[in-house]
Amino acid sequence: MISIRSTRVILADGMRPATVRIDNGLFVDIGEGIADRDYGDHVLMPGLVDSHVHVNEPGRTEWEGFATATRAALAGGTTTIVDMPLNSLPPTTTVAALEEKRTAAGGKLSTDVAFWGGVVPGSETEVGGLADAGVCGFKVFLTDSGVPEYPPISVEALAEIRTDLPLLIHAEATELLGEPGPSYSEYLASRPPEAESEAIRRVSGLDPPIHILHVSSAAGVEAVASAVGVSGETCPHYLIFTDADVTGTEFKCAPPIRDAENREALWEGLESGMLAMVVSDHSPAPPDMKRGDFASAWGGIASVQLRLCATWTGAAQRGVGLPAMAGWLAGAPAHLAGLDDRKGSIAPGKDADFVVFDPDGATTVTGADLHHRHALTPYEGMRLRGEVVETSLGSPARMLDRR
Repeated sequence: MISIRSTRVILADGMRPATVRIDNGLFVDIGEGIADRDYGDHVLMPGLVDSHVHVNEPGRTEWEGFATATRAALAGGTTTIVDMPLNSLPPTTTVAALEEKRTAAGGKLSTDVAFWGGVVPGSETEVGGLADAGVCGFKVFLTDSGVPEYPPISVEALAEIRTDLPLLIHAEATELLGEPGPSYSEYLASRPPEAESEAIRRVSGLDPPIHILHVSSAAGVEAVASAVGVSGETCPHYLIFTDADVTGTEFKCAPPIRDAENREALWEGLESGMLAMVVSDHSPAPPDMKRGDFASAWGGIASVQLRLCATWTGAAQRGVGLPAMAGWLAGAPAHLAGLDDRKGSIAPGKDADFVVFDPDGATTVTGADLHHRHALTPYEGMRLRGEVVETSLGSPARMLDRR
């Protein structure tokens, strides 16, 4: 048994001094007293959970792989990621593809990893088998995903799916999207907030639990709030940047980064509980694919290592406390993925995953120093608030399932 202590430990009842005892990879007791490791005033947080990470291995490992993605996650305070079913080849829409994914991950992990399944037209019959095999839920697109092997599915087809697991939806209504031009203003205009809010309205009330990915707009927040059986997330790049910050295609993502009014609506959505979490949507690609203009460049931002410090930079400016941050970055993503019986909080019986965070420190972003496979980042040169001092897993990194 070992014990760890801080004057600022984030627990279910808030942040307070505590000594946490660990045995056999689990938190076993929370009390007082001298500890084997005393972190002083540094904040002791639960290991973060990132439920929106595109690892892309196998098949597109040159974009990102398990070794680099999980090493980056660990450096940023994340101890569990949930891998998206695209852009790997094959996509994780069958049990056989899930097994290929697990085989590819073997021996390469620095964090725990769980997996989302996916549904595309024709793969609906695989949902039950994937659920039995331990996926955490199912990712779907209502519009073009950007890769041909992962086409969109109709709302009518989703209505026929029977599962207790969440459906994770990229919500943009195709008919409301335009043709992007080469400039950012043209790209932004081609993906209006109305496309997001209309798609959210269409999936309201479907039978499985519905979770809306990467909400980017005030209209999206309002649609989530008024929908039935729907939760939502947003991402650090929507909380930190505005369209005025966009200087190149390294900022391209879908939905796009919008103006300051939409950014503030996302913060209000988080603080009010209308949005449940902040996840990275880590979606890297080789630098050559990010070159060109906003019509042709790949849309995706690699940020799994920066989620904590980037979010804290905006949160601290708005007076948001660290316990709320822990909920957005650990507790809520763990709950969405069905892993909250062992992840997402510091409590007896949970996996002894934790991050030691200096909220008054600073992190200057240099892409070449990040552990992602590729160095390109819209955060290049930024001085973010906070510093990850240490990240620890209770047990050696492993693959998880929801069963």
